[in-house]
Amino acid sequence: LVGEVGFGAMSFGGFFGPTDMATSHRTLDQALELGVTHLDTAMIYGPHTSEEFIGAYFGKNPAARKRFVIATKGGIAINPRGFDNSPAFLRDCLEGSLRRLGVDHVALYYVHRRDHSLPIEEVTGVLADLVREGKIGAIGYSEISPASLERAVKVHPVAAVQSEYSIWSRDPEQGMLAACEQLGVTFVAYSPLGRGFLAANFSSATDLPEGDHRRTHPRFQPDAAVANAALVAALRQIAALLNATPAQVAIAWVLARSQRVVTIP
Repeated sequence: LVGEVGFGAMSFGGFFGPTDMATSHRTLDQALELGVTHLDTAMIYGPHTSEEFIGAYFGKNPAARKRFVIATKGGIAINPRGFDNSPAFLRDCLEGSLRRLGVDHVALYYVHRRDHSLPIEEVTGVLADLVREGKIGAIGYSEISPASLERAVKVHPVAAVQSEYSIWSRDPEQGMLAACEQLGVTFVAYSPLGRGFLAANFSSATDLPEGDHRRTHPRFQPDAAVANAALVAALRQIAALLNATPAQVAIAWVLARSQRVVTIP
């Protein structure tokens, strides 16, 4: 079991500007202090950096391994970039993740992106083998359709589906939330804060540091940012009435949409 609010460690890979191991480790310290139990990472974050930082943290803090429920992801090739869900590649991704994390088992292993050249039934069968071998505790998929999920669960139970979900990104409402409720699958909402925008941490791409991948995101360009500022203004008003922060309101909104939802800001 995990808490409703976990921690997504994509930032450890430098996606949101420069980072370092010391800063990442202080973040993990604070996550533990706040009672966070769900830690989400991936091979591609960095690539490898996020898992390496987390592995180094576990090396210094062995007790933390038992407190965190660790989820990671594989299935995206680095060079050339592409989706690969073949049995050999998924196994290679997992072995690398386990080595970097310094563990022999992760609680949840996702196919990070679907490789449509392979039937999802075959991919799920490979993951089921990894469960039986004791390398992973449960199966997850990131960014799949409700129809694909229905096919996958006929082969083996799927513990979690992960997709972006926030006040301004609502695609999961087009069937996925209902499918998760019907099939007993946990929906893991990433970017519930709109990559920081809904927390009112910045107002446009020009506020972000060089190297931050959000500088190239269409939502954060000046023209779009002006329109989106109205949403943040409304969040601020609601938050003030509730004596809360905009981030708290944004996360609470996501969690209230379904009993099957948890978040990993």
